[in-house]
Amino acid sequence: MTRARPIALAITLAFTAAWPALADATSAWIEQAVASGPLHGTLARPAAESSGIGVLVLPGSGPVDRDGNLPGAASDNLKLLARELAARGIATLRIDKRGVGASRAGAVPEEELRFDTYAGDAVEWLTVLRAQSGIARVALIGHSEGALVATMAALRTDVTALVLLAGAGEPPPPIIARQLAAAGLPVPLQEASRRIADHLAAGELVPDVPAELAALYRPSVQPYLVSWFRLDPARELAKVAAPVLIVQGTTDLQIAAADAERLAAARPDAQLLLVDGMNHVLKDAPADRGANLAAYADPSRPLSAAVVPAITRFLKAR
Repeated sequence: MTRARPIALAITLAFTAAWPALADATSAWIEQAVASGPLHGTLARPAAESSGIGVLVLPGSGPVDRDGNLPGAASDNLKLLARELAARGIATLRIDKRGVGASRAGAVPEEELRFDTYAGDAVEWLTVLRAQSGIARVALIGHSEGALVATMAALRTDVTALVLLAGAGEPPPPIIARQLAAAGLPVPLQEASRRIADHLAAGELVPDVPAELAALYRPSVQPYLVSWFRLDPARELAKVAAPVLIVQGTTDLQIAAADAERLAAARPDAQLLLVDGMNHVLKDAPADRGANLAAYADPSRPLSAAVVPAITRFLKAR
């Protein structure tokens, strides 16, 4: 279902994969020097006539690489997105964020990392993209947590458009609570998680983290979580001047249609696309949890058919 509206958090985890030769695009290795080390990305250009649009594609949370992959579980969703956009005349720059894949040398100590670090990197990457020949306009696409990074970057620099794919519509704590419940975490640990998240949202660090929750709330990552938990995606989106497209699947196990609706309510002039049967990695999948998660490790499965045409129409209409 598609609706025009007057307008992730996934706790996901990946490393970089090589870009194969494409019939419909040419690609170039891009490097951006930053104070803490070089960051790397792939610029994919259309082999045929270009629209003059260049899109920075931002991956989700955790060590997700430029292709949208997890260690040992490759969906290739962002690689497929770049390939299909190139076939439609749109160039993309997809990146390994600092500390991930080829950008591992750009890592900062975990206790010094903040959400704004990623937004600042995105602004720098947009500068790199603008400098490429044939790029007349730049836009942002953010997937999952990358949707909020893209939103924050759009508040700091002019872009021609902003596309949010499976982006959270509310601050992280309630979404984390929902995800942990859906994953079947024991109730006492769910309650402990809510307590910890409430303290972090209030700017308070928590020393007594249960061992079972250490991967999520270890002390070294808590300053980052504090900087993230204070952000309300809908409130921030309302401040963005650029046109907005919100895309959400109905079988997403991590982000709900209600998140997209909340984002759309913050920007009544935005376009909202709800894709029946699409999961968090932008592929057709059933609601059954096991079968749905299988798509996260299936690079041969194509993107849902409605996604790229909708993004293309939106970007070219700008």
